[in-house]
Amino acid sequence: MSIQVKICGLSTPETVEAAVEAGADYLGFVFIPKSSRNISTEQARILAQGVPSSVLRVALTVDADERTLDEIVETLNPDILQLHGAETPERLMELKARYGLALMKAIGIAEPEDPLKAAVYRDSADLLLFDAKPPKSMTGALPGGNGLVFDWSLIAGHRPEIPWMLSGGLNAGNVAEAIRITGAQAVDVSSGVEDAPGRKTPELIEAFIRAAKAA
Repeated sequence: MSIQVKICGLSTPETVEAAVEAGADYLGFVFIPKSSRNISTEQARILAQGVPSSVLRVALTVDADERTLDEIVETLNPDILQLHGAETPERLMELKARYGLALMKAIGIAEPEDPLKAAVYRDSADLLLFDAKPPKSMTGALPGGNGLVFDWSLIAGHRPEIPWMLSGGLNAGNVAEAIRITGAQAVDVSSGVEDAPGRKTPELIEAFIRAAKAA
């Protein structure tokens, strides 16, 4: 089975095209105002035009309210809502009832007990994302997309009851090793395909997807 790849934080037509042509399975659009990758819902709609239906569109938010999510869903019509905040299983059930969309819940990993927190989402999430939890000392850190790598051995052998994806500081040089250690069948990258914060390049996107698919 080929490794699935998500390219997150896309913001230009060139990088969207590069991701699709290189074989990305998911395209992530960020709706977090303080993120360097934040775009408007209208920008996301334009970027997603013409993307094949086989490539899933993911809308990333952090503890967003209904007004924000309503606009995202109405304008972008995403396939998946990625929830990267402190959303509870109850909140996920509310969102599933309201929008009828697949939900991806991010789980921050830093300590051995962190992967176990995923179990509470088995009935409400459709997909999990294991990402590096930023240290408290990291001022201004976002919940994800900080380019941090966590200890992959913390989730080695951990098999949630629902599909999951690996994220956190991945790049073309380390993704094969990350897959080998964790057994991940899907990987997510953002900063690892950028040459500056929020600025992705087609070359790095292509290199990452090629490395992940070959792992």
